[in-house]
Amino acid sequence: MINVALLSRWHVHADDYAREAKENEQLNITQMWDEDTERGLAWADELGVPFEKDLEAVLSNSDIDAVIVTAPTNRHKEIIIAAANHKKHIFTEKVLAFTVKDCEEILAVVEEQGVKLMVSLPRLTESDYLYADQCLSKGWLGKLTMVRCRLAHNGGVAAEGAEHGWLPARFYDKAKTGGGSLIDLGAHPIYLTNRLAGPAHAVYARLQPQTSKDVDDSAAVIVEYNSGALGIIETGFLSHGSPFQLEMFGTEGTLLIKDGEVSLKSIHVNDDQWVNLEEKLPVVPKPIEQWAAAINSDSKSVITKEDVIHLTLINEAARLSNDEGRRIETKEITG
Repeated sequence: MINVALLSRWHVHADDYAREAKENEQLNITQMWDEDTERGLAWADELGVPFEKDLEAVLSNSDIDAVIVTAPTNRHKEIIIAAANHKKHIFTEKVLAFTVKDCEEILAVVEEQGVKLMVSLPRLTESDYLYADQCLSKGWLGKLTMVRCRLAHNGGVAAEGAEHGWLPARFYDKAKTGGGSLIDLGAHPIYLTNRLAGPAHAVYARLQPQTSKDVDDSAAVIVEYNSGALGIIETGFLSHGSPFQLEMFGTEGTLLIKDGEVSLKSIHVNDDQWVNLEEKLPVVPKPIEQWAAAINSDSKSVITKEDVIHLTLINEAARLSNDEGRRIETKEITG
């Protein structure tokens, strides 16, 4: 049994990860900490576990094997490096850090200490990505020329009389979040598009504040990949009813995914007529399940450190592109 401490309820997915940990027979939640003592005490009471207000006391506790980090993103580097130096395995919400340099420093400590780090990039385990990957691996699209991925919601839309939408106000704190819709919700389209199209060469982005003064409510990013393919990434907090969309276009086929409906047109399939893909694909364990398995059996995760670094790379390049109003080559960041 892996004894786990929960570190902060700041992120909106903290409750989800706590639930997944409780449902996992390999994990046992035994303690929690929060930078907000009042919030932490309330959560500890709900979960029936002790609250510890001193983070160092949690990390130095020899009975704790691992931590789940859902603290503000600007504290990830500090907390994760401290946890790794205490030989704790780490599960954390995306993104790992605001800059590639910080990601590399975190990963270096993790590797030096020999602990397992998992960054939650859940859509790499879901059927939409698996269908897209299948189309590429089978050559149904020919040469990939463009990927478009959109994920948006209306969390920033305030109902009449309300001060803000269902997304917590703390998600608009730029110092803690590093940005708005792109770095948060846009992470999913970024890592999916990266995985499908490969290493990125250049980025042009517009991060648009609309109802917010400090962070982007909507964002659009164009990514040029080394393969020659273009990536079009869209996200936002102000879109009512916006479906998840993943579209891939190639010289020999097109794949369209919309809220789980998967359609393919390819010269290699069904006499080049549109067909709905409904084949049952192998189940890929959720990130938290892969993390627990890696701790217990040293199994390899499908989510890689390259996925993690390249996610931050696109975000960092997008911020620079937006701030300077120009196309950014990724070598400007990676050196």
